[in-house]
Amino acid sequence: MDSYHGLDVSALLRGRKAVRVSAHDLVTSAPFGPDAGLPVVIWPAAGPMDLEAWCAGNRAVIDSHLRSRGAVLFRGFAVLRIEQFEAVVRAIGSDLLEYAYRSTPRTRVGGNIYTSTEYPASQSIPLHNENSYSRTWPLKIGFFCVKPSEHGGETPIADSRKVLAAIDDAVRWRFIEKGVMYVRNYGAGVDLSWQTTFQTDDRGEVERYCDRAGIEYQWRDGGRLQTRQVCPAVREHPETGETVWFNQAHLFHMSSLEPEIREHLLGEMREEDLPRNACYGDGSPIEASALQAIRAAYNAHTVRYSWQAGDVLMLDNMLCAHGRAPFQGTRQVVVGMAQPYTDTPASHA
Repeated sequence: MDSYHGLDVSALLRGRKAVRVSAHDLVTSAPFGPDAGLPVVIWPAAGPMDLEAWCAGNRAVIDSHLRSRGAVLFRGFAVLRIEQFEAVVRAIGSDLLEYAYRSTPRTRVGGNIYTSTEYPASQSIPLHNENSYSRTWPLKIGFFCVKPSEHGGETPIADSRKVLAAIDDAVRWRFIEKGVMYVRNYGAGVDLSWQTTFQTDDRGEVERYCDRAGIEYQWRDGGRLQTRQVCPAVREHPETGETVWFNQAHLFHMSSLEPEIREHLLGEMREEDLPRNACYGDGSPIEASALQAIRAAYNAHTVRYSWQAGDVLMLDNMLCAHGRAPFQGTRQVVVGMAQPYTDTPASHA
């Protein structure tokens, strides 16, 4: 079989030693590329099949792939609807996480399934680990391609262990010692309002959430809100014990903005009033050279592939970072966050 549901099997397997047939010879798997390491691609061996049922019976196999590779791409299965995708995510990751403390605009499309980040198609989204700016994050995150874009729109991924190792020692240890402070200003007509971020109009509810989550907050004139939260830059995976690069310093930092947007904002407000920014945990600024080193580490280990309709991508959210490439045309990729995990002081790396 040279091709199946758009998957070029011959090309996929060319140069690889191992093609593994799973339980009952129902599916076949292989690394996406000979050197990439991730994702592992799994496809039906004999025709379309129920992915939810297979995942429910083979969760240990999937978990093994996720722990070793960080990412699994299911291709060629009979996944046609968002409801089916949600069932697949539940089969792999049990409880789904509500997107309650929001960082980007998204729309709920069913259950706890959301659109991917609703940024303009012309913008790229830097690689990051979901909710790594928070004390609670999903250990697993799934993506379902309902409709691929005409051009671009890939979801690049990178192994967080390799990213950590690739960052200069001095930069890495500076972040480990100091952590990252995420600063957000809401209600200035730019970025998300605090009502959207916290999904409530009740100030008391916002304050209670911040107190529980270790977020410092300050109400300002005109109903505006500023929050500050310090999180570790690296964390220990609760299941594998591995230390991974797990923060969004390079994404929150003002240098991630397009130059003209950054210049416009700084012309209108002080740096401390920007909608979002990042600094070291002690409040000192992050050097430009450190941010360049982080971005270079991500770039060095980024893997890209094109979406096909019906693809389901599952990531171990701590072991694998993801982003989004710019695109043209209509694109619909939805997201489910599973297996919520809450940080405690003992879980810090």
